Amino acid sequence: MEMLPPGCEVIRSKRKTVAIQIADDGHMIVRAPLRAANSSIAEFIRKNEKWIAAHTAEALRDKREIDNIGAFTAQDIRKMAEKAMKVIPERVRYYAEKLGVTYGRITIRNQKTKWGSCTAEGNLNFNCLLMAAPPEVLDAVVVHELCHRMHMDHSKAFYAEVYRVYPEYDKWNNWLKTGGKLLIRRMLAGQG
Repeated sequence: MEMLPPGCEVIRSKRKTVAIQIADDGHMIVRAPLRAANSSIAEFIRKNEKWIAAHTAEALRDKREIDNIGAFTAQDIRKMAEKAMKVIPERVRYYAEKLGVTYGRITIRNQKTKWGSCTAEGNLNFNCLLMAAPPEVLDAVVVHELCHRMHMDHSKAFYAEVYRVYPEYDKWNNWLKTGGKLLIRRMLAGQG
C-alpha cells in the first residue's frame, strides 16, 4: 500500500478528479474521489511537487507575516466596512461619470473570494477589505465593475473600456493576486 506524505489530509467525496489545496497553515489537503487508490493519489502528489512546494512556501510566508502584523479582528472589519460605505460610493460616482454609466445600489460585504461584482440590474457589491489595500486597487476594482455596465463579460471590448479609463489596471489587479490573498488570509485568521 502506497504511503501518503506525513500530514497530508485526504478528503474523499463524490468528485471525479483529484485536487490539492494548501491550507493557510501550510498543510496539504487532497480532495479525491471516493474510490481513488492511495497509490494514484501519491502519484498525483509526486507529479505536482513543484506546485506544492511553491504554494506551501507562500502559505507559510503569509502565516509568518500575519503572525507579525496580526489578523483582522471583528472590530477591524467593522471599521473597514464603515469606511468603505463612505469612500466607495465617492469613487463609484467619480468613475461612473467618466464612463457615462449608471448604477443601482452599492453594497459593502466581507467576502472570502470576491473583490467586487455587478448584477444585471446594475447593483454593485464591494469587499470591505479593499479599505486595507492601496487606493489604486480600489479604483481598479471600481472601474472593472462599472465597465460591466457596458459589457457583462470579459471581452476585448470590456477590457478596452477598462484600460481607456484606468491604464494602470493590470498593475493594481496583479497586486490583488498577492497582496489581496494576504488580506483575505488575515481576515480568515481573525475568524479562527
